[in-house]
Amino acid sequence: MKLNYTTVAFSALILSSILFFSCNNSKYPGYDKTKDGLYYKLFSHDEKGKKAVEGDVLMLDMIYKNDKDSILFNSHTQGRKVPVPLTKPTFKGGLEEGFAMLVKGDSASFIVSADSLFEKTFGMQELPKGIAKGSMLTFFVKVDEIKTKEEIEKMRQEKMEQQERESALRQSEEKENISKYLTEKKITTAPTASGLIYIEKTKGKGVKAEKGKKVKMNYVGRLLDGTLFDTNNEKVAQENNVHNSGRKYEPFEFTVGNGEVIPGWDEALLLMNEGGKATFIIPSNLAYGDMEQGPIKPYSTLVFDVELLEVK
Repeated sequence: MKLNYTTVAFSALILSSILFFSCNNSKYPGYDKTKDGLYYKLFSHDEKGKKAVEGDVLMLDMIYKNDKDSILFNSHTQGRKVPVPLTKPTFKGGLEEGFAMLVKGDSASFIVSADSLFEKTFGMQELPKGIAKGSMLTFFVKVDEIKTKEEIEKMRQEKMEQQERESALRQSEEKENISKYLTEKKITTAPTASGLIYIEKTKGKGVKAEKGKKVKMNYVGRLLDGTLFDTNNEKVAQENNVHNSGRKYEPFEFTVGNGEVIPGWDEALLLMNEGGKATFIIPSNLAYGDMEQGPIKPYSTLVFDVELLEVK
């Protein structure tokens, strides 16, 4: 992450303040106290600036440390601002009172009760590691920006609309990719109502796979471009450079219809008998949808070559 001058200057100010206050004999030197018990110090404050109101979101640079001067969190190392919605104080002497003092560009420090903060503000029954019961936490913050409720709602709406556009585009691209794949492979098998394409290679003569029955399978899973993403066949894994030495390569066992596998598998297995071999072409709506799973990108169609070894 590349830090700008403001970030570097703020960090330097905070760290120097930590050293200064740690060496002073007074309890909280340089801090004032509100009537409700919040200790605060304003490093910089714009008297003419517009303060946040309840429901606004403050975008903060934030550092906080425990009573041993150990830094527990630093937003700069996270590479992001901390969004903090302004609410009513959750306890007397709470951080919310301090945040309500600030305007854009302000930098300040607050000292609060760790017990009250984690129990009443965060709703946690136990303190995190490194924070002692009955101790105080020191926060250093700089307000980068204040977003109003209306601005936040507009951003949320715009993000949703963008996601919907991207989703529609990827789904359209997936349909085109499936059509191209079927044409290239000269596959004419019609899809089921859900979009699954089940291609029987060898008809099984054994017990039919039904919901609630346990099955054992061998499988090879690929993307439409031929990239192998998973298999329980060790030789195939080695040949495709996806071998995992810590994995046991053995038949995959699961119960049909229990949601233990992707929906496309549960649907396809109902068409098979023990001993059968088939290819499943599974569109993303029956696989991982808009989620990313390692090499499987959002809206990816999956192709599985499977063998049903046993039904019981």
